[in-house]
Amino acid sequence: MMRLTPISNLMARPSFLPPFMFGLLFATFGVILSAKYSSITVDQSALLALKSHITHDPHNFLATNWSTSTSVCSWIGVTCGSRHHRVTALNLSSMDLTGTISSQLGNLSFLASLDIHQNSFHGTLPIELTNLRRMKYLDFGNNSFNGEIPSWFGCFSKLQRLSLYLNNFVGVIPSTLGNLSKLERLGLGGNQISGRIPNSLFKCKELKFLSLGYNSLDGSIPTEIGNLTLLETLALSNNHFKGEIPLVIGNLTSLRELYLFNNKLTGIISCFFYSPFCY
Repeated sequence: MMRLTPISNLMARPSFLPPFMFGLLFATFGVILSAKYSSITVDQSALLALKSHITHDPHNFLATNWSTSTSVCSWIGVTCGSRHHRVTALNLSSMDLTGTISSQLGNLSFLASLDIHQNSFHGTLPIELTNLRRMKYLDFGNNSFNGEIPSWFGCFSKLQRLSLYLNNFVGVIPSTLGNLSKLERLGLGGNQISGRIPNSLFKCKELKFLSLGYNSLDGSIPTEIGNLTLLETLALSNNHFKGEIPLVIGNLTSLRELYLFNNKLTGIISCFFYSPFCY
């Protein structure tokens, strides 16, 4: 004989569902909160590691402001994204800081802009920075970095600006910079770079600003420079370039500033457009 379940029992069973769903929701929220907290902790640790590599902070910008008692998003020079609350930009420019760049800085996986120009940072750049694949703006200008310009700069596929001017970099311009298809500004002036301009550089067709002056570059100016049709500023002065000035420079219709002095160049520029340097 079939046994029927009392209606009262059926009515009672759904009461077990809300506590179960509540427990599941609480556990899920806990995992999300834990992951978010962990990410913030990673960013905090990376910045505190950088702080520990700074040996001189005359204005106490970081000494008094970068504290574990406050959120990294409120620290001076730090910008966080509104969605993930991760560090997206770091601007420590013109703070008179002295120190080196810590390898842990490469853990700021959401970082898209890094500006530390006009300080006294020195040493070489750690390869761990290659982890910063979101990077768009890098300004290390007017510091005391040394060594060769890292070839791994070519891995920053989103990079639009690279400024390394007024440092102590030596060696040649890495051919890997030609991989930076989105690059608009390249500033390498005022270093101790030698050798020739790599032809690969002229694959960066978005370039508007190219400054290589005050180095020890030699050879001729490649005619491939005519590929940079968006170029507005070209600075090659105070090097050891020789030979004829490429006629294609006169065809760069966007060009407004041209600096070629203190080289061993010959020839004239025929201009087919209005430009101040043509008159």
